[in-house]
Amino acid sequence: MEIKSFAKINLGLEIVRRLENGYHEIRTIFQSIDLYDRLKFNEIDEEKIILIGNERSIPWDSRNLIYKTAQLLKDHFSIKKGIKIEVEKNIPPGKGLGGGSSNSAMTFLALKKIWNLSVKKSELINLAKNLGADIPYFFYGGTALGLGRGDEIRILDYETSYDILLILPDFSISTKEVYNKWDELILTSKNKESKIYSFLRNKDFGSLKNELEEVVFELYPQLEDIKRELLKEGAVTAMISGSGSSVFGIYFDKEKIKRAKRNLENKGFSCIIVSPLSREEYWIENKIIAGV
Repeated sequence: MEIKSFAKINLGLEIVRRLENGYHEIRTIFQSIDLYDRLKFNEIDEEKIILIGNERSIPWDSRNLIYKTAQLLKDHFSIKKGIKIEVEKNIPPGKGLGGGSSNSAMTFLALKKIWNLSVKKSELINLAKNLGADIPYFFYGGTALGLGRGDEIRILDYETSYDILLILPDFSISTKEVYNKWDELILTSKNKESKIYSFLRNKDFGSLKNELEEVVFELYPQLEDIKRELLKEGAVTAMISGSGSSVFGIYFDKEKIKRAKRNLENKGFSCIIVSPLSREEYWIENKIIAGV
């Protein structure tokens, strides 16, 4: 079985409060994009998990989310079969694009089908929450509101007739580092008007904001420079995705985004143009597991 595992961006992110368990309550809008990894699954005779990938910076062993997902399913359902998983990695790690979480969700769904597990998707999602707060979103795809730790998903219907210029700096960012710095500064969205809820009412991209930028730009000021460059190049809005390090700009004009890409590449930036995926497009691409 071979499937695609799509990336996401965050169309705005707000920190509501720090929870007693050390996590954070957030509000965010997830949006899947057409940048993807390719995952290939094959059953094997040996009762073990073999994980192979093409990205040297990623551990392809028991530390990997794909491996942890397969092991969790084997343990939870007492599976005595083995699996070999090969990964063609195109989503760069540490860029706030959710590649690892997406890989995990797709592994849950692929192994459910391959191992013929009698389990509802809702139960898989509850298992997934034990591995990462972003994983549940990838069971849905498209545009969705993330609440709680980001793992409470509300499906949204929104027109995806725009393109995204994604800038990929040559360094990664630790999400833990960003949230630890946030806690030091005791920042909060409490008593502020939610720009995300405002966006859901008026669909004005310019009203969106990623509040983690306050911390990320202090730690990595070069990312604020990239945001300024995107806005100068005509982006309707620009922000980091998640906790960074990728920065994206939204464009409704195809000629303008092509011109912006050329200009920014001439300045030495690594850029790609990606498109948002609707929920229907997300599952058409993965129809082999769409109904599991």
